[in-house]
Amino acid sequence: MLRLASSSITRAELLRGEGIPFVQESVDFDEDSIVATSPKNFVYQATLGKYKVNLERFGCSDYPLLVADTVVSAQGKILRKAKNEADAREILSTQSGAETDIVTCMIYKTPRRELIDISITRYFFNPFDPDDIERYLQSGEWRGKAGACMVEGFCKPYIREVRGFESTAMGLSIEVLKPFLEE
Repeated sequence: MLRLASSSITRAELLRGEGIPFVQESVDFDEDSIVATSPKNFVYQATLGKYKVNLERFGCSDYPLLVADTVVSAQGKILRKAKNEADAREILSTQSGAETDIVTCMIYKTPRRELIDISITRYFFNPFDPDDIERYLQSGEWRGKAGACMVEGFCKPYIREVRGFESTAMGLSIEVLKPFLEE
């Protein structure tokens, strides 16, 4: 059993899909104060901030603590969660037909171990159809998603090539985490 300190439905689904038992509860951390020039630096700072507030609140003696954050980068821009529909449209247009990196950082802490990992999955997208973008925006599924991106949903038919794990792009690098859970 572990404590998933994240409100992400997708992260919870990834753990369930692997049969990993968990409780899901977290203390929020304000990412808006982070100033970073690189996606790796941003996602590390965000994850570390979440880790500190959740470790202080919950500790890791009853359940190991797992925190994570994800950011998207394309065309030299850090693409965070869209603030509104217009922002989501702009973010998606930046990724359309572009090489897009999805960067996930996670920290897993037990009383005796600590794993800090930053993983990147690189997608090469074909250009997005403008009508598909509008339908996706109307669906609202982009809300709360790093880079307004859903590689398991909207973006899937536009993937030309992938380098890395889909789980990393979905917000939790399961392939990296699992060996630490088995020890």
